[in-house]
Amino acid sequence: MTVYLAWTSETPEDLDGPWQEARQIAPGLLALESTETLSVVYHALKWALSDEGSLIVVPVDRAPKSRGMAPGTTSWLRERTTPGRRDDPRRER
Repeated sequence: MTVYLAWTSETPEDLDGPWQEARQIAPGLLALESTETLSVVYHALKWALSDEGSLIVVPVDRAPKSRGMAPGTTSWLRERTTPGRRDDPRRER
């Protein structure tokens, strides 16, 4: 299972797609859980937008730092991603 974050410039017409769960976590920002590839998830969202709609989709393997998201977002992401490693030299200090 992969978690994807997607930003759209408009609200998709519907959120039925190749994912087990889709959550709007902020205006224009979605968190999706899917067994499908990035391409499949991207195209499903693309087809739910108008031709003028903008879109970016990225897989997320670790819970990102965030603020101001919908209630439960941090817990939802932490349950579905790998926590950051303490010995990761790129971690925040």
